[in-house]
Amino acid sequence: MNAATQRRTRVSDKRQRILTTPEGITLPITLAARGSRLVALILDYMLIIVSILILLFSIAFLAGSMDALNENVAGAGEFLVVVFFVTLFLLWNGYFILFEMGPRGATLGKRIMKIRVASRDGGRLTPEAVIARNLLRQIEIFLPISFVSNASTSGAGAAWFAGAAWFLIFMLFPFFNRDAMRAGDVIAGTWVLEAPRTKLAGVLSVEDDDAPRQHRYSFGPEELAVYGEHELKTLEEVLRRGDPEAMAAVQAAICRKIGWDSGSGDEQAFLETFYTALRAKLEGGMRFGKRKLDKFDESPS
Repeated sequence: MNAATQRRTRVSDKRQRILTTPEGITLPITLAARGSRLVALILDYMLIIVSILILLFSIAFLAGSMDALNENVAGAGEFLVVVFFVTLFLLWNGYFILFEMGPRGATLGKRIMKIRVASRDGGRLTPEAVIARNLLRQIEIFLPISFVSNASTSGAGAAWFAGAAWFLIFMLFPFFNRDAMRAGDVIAGTWVLEAPRTKLAGVLSVEDDDAPRQHRYSFGPEELAVYGEHELKTLEEVLRRGDPEAMAAVQAAICRKIGWDSGSGDEQAFLETFYTALRAKLEGGMRFGKRKLDKFDESPS
């Protein structure tokens, strides 16, 4: 192992943590690198800015078309301006919230960088946490930037330095705590983790030799109704890791929950079959607009 590889390994080890789920299952996780988070943020804002430019050009084209047709564009023009500013507000403020509330817990930029947001207590990522961490970004970034910009225009040197210091404090915040959390993560109780794109189909036992043992287990709607999307992601993570102790703990937790007394000694096949059935059920519910976020969600799925 050369020096560069050893250095990367030491850095990766520093980002290793243990996450304990509400079921008491411990999972090893890796915190996202600060550089990955920064690149993801830049990509997200690039996507937002490109979307705004496309919207602006589209509205300008529509306004020009109506003007060319010699139509009365006064009312229509005002409507287009309202549409533009409403869409601008939703894009600028809702983009991060909407994507991070989704099943993947990641914006498009985070997906590209293979990272995601997760709750530090191992539970489901709640809408309150997502909203809190993203609204605080206005205080962390945009308020000090506007403050510095206004101070530069007015020529107030002290105000400019105050705004710059404000901006730097929040921007450097992830470098002053071992978990690389920004202020929004501290307030919301979240982490940003690595989420490698490992296809689960390659991890599951899909060989012909494994097929007979998987068919020994069959789960009905009542058994599958006890869990939701959060538990599905936890189960997926356990299967990807392939840790025998974690699989045994998860298998035992599922059996207690559904009232079964089987699968001991055959944990991987049991969990693979349960995962496949649960995922099919949840995806089928999503197609009809029904979601079950976690085991506490009583919504029909």
